Amino acid sequence: MSIKTLILIIINSLIGFVVLILSLLFYNQFSKVLNDRILLQLNSIKTLKQIQVENLIQSEWNDFLNVKKIDTADLDTNFKIPDSILSLDGIHDLTPYHKEKQTSIGFIQSTNEGSIVKIIPYHKLKKILLERTGMGESGESYLVGSDYCLRSQSRFFPDKNPYKVKVKTKGVIDALAGNKGRGVFKDYRGVNVYSVYSPLETSYLELVILSEIDVDEVTLPLKKLRYRLFVLTLGILIVAVLLSLLLTKMISNPVKNMRKNLKIMAMGNYNQSDDFKKNSIEIKEMFDALANLKDSLRGAVNFSNQIGNMNLNSNYTPKSSNDQLGKSLIAMRDKLLEFRTNEQKSRIVTKRLLLDGLEKERKRLSRELHDGIGPHLTSLKFYVENNIIDPMKKIEMKTIVDSTISEVRLMSNALMPSSIDDFGVGATLTNFVRSIENSTKISIEFEDLTKHSKSKITNHQGINLFRISQELINNSLKHSEAKNIRITLSEFNDFVSLFYFDDGIGFKLETAKLGSGIINIKQRVEICNGTIVINSEQGRTTTFEIEFPIKNDL
Repeated sequence: MSIKTLILIIINSLIGFVVLILSLLFYNQFSKVLNDRILLQLNSIKTLKQIQVENLIQSEWNDFLNVKKIDTADLDTNFKIPDSILSLDGIHDLTPYHKEKQTSIGFIQSTNEGSIVKIIPYHKLKKILLERTGMGESGESYLVGSDYCLRSQSRFFPDKNPYKVKVKTKGVIDALAGNKGRGVFKDYRGVNVYSVYSPLETSYLELVILSEIDVDEVTLPLKKLRYRLFVLTLGILIVAVLLSLLLTKMISNPVKNMRKNLKIMAMGNYNQSDDFKKNSIEIKEMFDALANLKDSLRGAVNFSNQIGNMNLNSNYTPKSSNDQLGKSLIAMRDKLLEFRTNEQKSRIVTKRLLLDGLEKERKRLSRELHDGIGPHLTSLKFYVENNIIDPMKKIEMKTIVDSTISEVRLMSNALMPSSIDDFGVGATLTNFVRSIENSTKISIEFEDLTKHSKSKITNHQGINLFRISQELINNSLKHSEAKNIRITLSEFNDFVSLFYFDDGIGFKLETAKLGSGIINIKQRVEICNGTIVINSEQGRTTTFEIEFPIKNDL
């Protein structure tokens, strides 16, 4: 695809996209504003009519209370009102009790002579509800009873008895539940309308009032707006195509010339730039910039080679604030440093998980020895004491069993000392040193300077300190030929320190790096974010200085 075609596609697509988005946003905003205005207007109309209806009812009720006698001959002829209703003084919807189901909102008052009933003249209600100011061509306001039947004349069915029209719409149902609201839904004709609704709050009168207008009438301006936006968008796209054709011609010709020049330079001929055809100031400036770019690239290439060789301590200074290549290479170096750091952290976490798994397995084996084999050996001892008759055999077998029990106890304690959870690493190391002293001629002194009950040393650090000490003592017993071992465990506010000394023959650090004991010690120090300093030479004493930060334990 040529650059000319590409520019045409990109520019026109971008313009078309922007125009389309703006048109949609404008249309949606206009539609939202129109909807809000229509619903607000309907709400004002509904509120006004509701006030008028309620005022009419209240006014007629006050007149009714002031009249001492009302002719009820017509009521007796056209109504059949049950006694349960006649006994309730107040305002009632008596439409269901009218023989022809004509809308009848009436008043009932009990007297010594019986119940007095008066019906509000229907034409007064009709005059209020059929007032069409601000309702457009399809708007109307109407009343609906609790039986979902109209109580006012429908302007769409002028010749039909209102009671015969069922209105069980969302607005009516919600209003009969005592709620006020607004929305867009189908009316009793099945036509989508904007509707606002609320219940009438008058005595026993269970009526709701609604004001509605057809969606099609309201959205007619939106349809015209859609057409105008379409025509406007099409016009803008046509103008954009013409302008982009002119623009691509202005851009593509210099670019073609530059492509020719770059091909010559790509062949390695950087000395014939004066022969290049420079038909514009911009192209000349591009070739001058290209020479500077060549110098910059040399430095960037050298820096990238350093990065490729993982020499991440090398530095590079961008030529300017716009030197994106230099910034990218520096960012790449920083990412590699970050990756190396994360890899180191991941490696430490992996080591810790492995060691944690090992400790859990040791704890499980210790529990199995203590809770499994231990009770069996104890039972065997009781059996020997109670069932072996020969005194010599009994003593011999008890000696063997006691020795086995002691060995199992030592193995269980070596795998996972139970005291480390209850009393801390200081007490655990004290017991361990005592048990070692009983089985060896080497003098071992342990100084516990931890804070005991107020200690901040975590269980994870305590286990690692114990294992490190255990490994150091075992190495001294096996290899150092030492006669004296000194261990000091000190706890400070922010760190814990382990100092280990033996007066053995020492070792060469270079040779010891391959030993699993030193490697295990260093790994445990590493996963606790600690530091270790080893001082040892062949034929001399050995010291280990280890520190763990208490608050930074992983």
